[in-house]
Amino acid sequence: MSDYSTLENSLLEAIHAAADEAALEAVRVAALGKKGSVSELLKTLGSLTPDERKVQGPLINGLRDRVAAALSERKAVLAEEALNARLAQERADVTLPVQESAQTRGRIHPISQVIDELTAIFADLGFAIAEGPDVETDFYNFTALNFPEGHPAREMHDTFFFSPDENGERKLLRTHTSPVQVRTMQGQKPPIRVICPGRTYRCDSDQTHTPMFHQVEGLVIDRSANFGHLKWILEEFCKAFFEVPNVKMRFRPSFFPFTEPSAEVDIQCSRKGGDIRFGEGDDWLEILGCGMVHPNVLRHVGLDPDEYQGFAWGMGIDRIAMLKYGMPDLRPFFEADVRWLSHYGFRPLDLPSLAGGLSN
Repeated sequence: MSDYSTLENSLLEAIHAAADEAALEAVRVAALGKKGSVSELLKTLGSLTPDERKVQGPLINGLRDRVAAALSERKAVLAEEALNARLAQERADVTLPVQESAQTRGRIHPISQVIDELTAIFADLGFAIAEGPDVETDFYNFTALNFPEGHPAREMHDTFFFSPDENGERKLLRTHTSPVQVRTMQGQKPPIRVICPGRTYRCDSDQTHTPMFHQVEGLVIDRSANFGHLKWILEEFCKAFFEVPNVKMRFRPSFFPFTEPSAEVDIQCSRKGGDIRFGEGDDWLEILGCGMVHPNVLRHVGLDPDEYQGFAWGMGIDRIAMLKYGMPDLRPFFEADVRWLSHYGFRPLDLPSLAGGLSN
């Protein structure tokens, strides 16, 4: 009897001392497992006489029942403690604002957004996208575009030139995306309808100019392309891009070596209250240059100007982004300031479309 009491006390102390369910399971196996201490006592009942079993049986079975009950009770306590600990660890304060995920915190740069808007507009008008290298030759950047020798745009203060190669030729960073037009006309037979967005480089830096900036140019080459077609395309673009029902435009005579006649285009606007609003008001704002492709440019790419004609236009992507979204300074576009991008950037899934709205 004393041995049973000692064993029971020992097992109950071990059960009470078990810190978790794993430790409690170890005590259960040691007591009630196949080779546990209580199980070994139960095995001895078969070798006892009937009178001894009457005495020992209730004692051993009672020990087993009390140990099993203690195990069950302790298991319930440990399970509750584990649940409470998990609830405390995983508790969320629903009164705090929900933290944004990385996907929703990310922003699309305004330049990328505006390029997508331009693509959506001109794709709807039947234009393809053309691209070319940033590093160009003198032929593609100047000669093929009818820039005569000695033209000021060839000078070092405007153009980033590389050191001469073994043949004495100096490559350069393109000063406009017009070389893409030349390459397109060389590699594609008319009719041609393309826009050419991309980076360009000039030696200039202030509030509205940076050494690297972005342009988009358009080109149409066909047998019957004329200035009236150009005017309609630009009007449709301005209405779609600035999201106004109507615009007034005026064309002022100008000069570009690669177009003849050439014009600069102003769009109607209002400047009241310090904000620029398009499609209303009595003011005008220059937004782009355009003209009919010069016959010499067509000859340089192997096209007969007596058979084909076309028109082209170009504008600064950074500039129209500033006008549309109210950005006063061009330099932050390139400063990688996360605060600026969080304010002016666009959500990753805000894809521009003509049906849903470009800037929604």
